[in-house]
Amino acid sequence: MSEERDRRSGILSAAFEEFASKGFKGATIKSIAEAAGVPSPALIYWYFPDKEALFREVVESRMTEAPFLRVVSDPESFMALPPEEALKTLGRAYFGFERFDRRVMELFLGEVIRRPEMREAFVKFGPARALAFIEEYLGRQIEAGNLRPHDTRSSSRAFMGMLFPQLAGRMFFPALMEGGPTDEEHLDNIVDIFLKGLEA
Repeated sequence: MSEERDRRSGILSAAFEEFASKGFKGATIKSIAEAAGVPSPALIYWYFPDKEALFREVVESRMTEAPFLRVVSDPESFMALPPEEALKTLGRAYFGFERFDRRVMELFLGEVIRRPEMREAFVKFGPARALAFIEEYLGRQIEAGNLRPHDTRSSSRAFMGMLFPQLAGRMFFPALMEGGPTDEEHLDNIVDIFLKGLEA
């Protein structure tokens, strides 16, 4: 059992390297098997029904390591936090994407652009999950009387929208950062603006 688990893990690791360097189309089951030290490419099909399933599991297993998704994976311990602390925790985790293996995002986003069928998987696994988590948190804070009643579908999107330019600037568009605030300054400012607009 342990040997099977190790082999499966080795295949996922080798597949990530192959997909990251060659893309979904360029990587082959044969090249993945060789990189994983698997004696026959056919053995990969024992663990994964096809290349598409292998690709999805590679991305999902890597994405779950993202700081933001780690936070949203344990909702109950988070829901009781006061709004300022909770939103800053979410913001710091979101900015933590920079410490995350950038190749995962490049791989997934590249495939989303090239293959429309990947869009739904991307939205469901990342943005939709994050928005649903924030919506639930804000809804509970309204029930607790800490925030005024409002449409949490819009406020969750507004909060995420306030974070995005800072992260995108650091990762992809350095010109956006010129003369701008540090991550922590930006987080302090947007949480203050956001919560003042939602004061109970």
